[in-house]
Amino acid sequence: MTSTFHQEHPDAALARTPVPPKLVDITHPWNRAPPKPIDKRRRYCSIEPNYEAARQFYVREGHLRVPRKHIERLVIGGDGDGGTGEAQEVRELRLGAWIGNQRSRAATLTPERMEKLSAIGMRWS
Repeated sequence: MTSTFHQEHPDAALARTPVPPKLVDITHPWNRAPPKPIDKRRRYCSIEPNYEAARQFYVREGHLRVPRKHIERLVIGGDGDGGTGEAQEVRELRLGAWIGNQRSRAATLTPERMEKLSAIGMRWS
């Protein structure tokens, strides 16, 4: 009498399991990726729209106590009067998060940036 039940050998299941990739020691200096250079121009350019949004908020509200989740719309470009001049771009900036980050990083900010933010009403405490 022939059985219809087929039992697989236990070692066959081990042969089907994938082999994990070889781990690389990333702590060794030869295995680390080289550090990326910091483009200070790009970093400075990312500050300007946020600063302009903060200035816009201060002019409108009279303070910089921005709620953490506040998003400020900033119009970039154009001639400002709705004419047919340069194309306008509307950017939504997370101003509340940016202001909070500036306050928490006050000890590491440059004196120029602290002075610039203080000039538009930034309170550091």
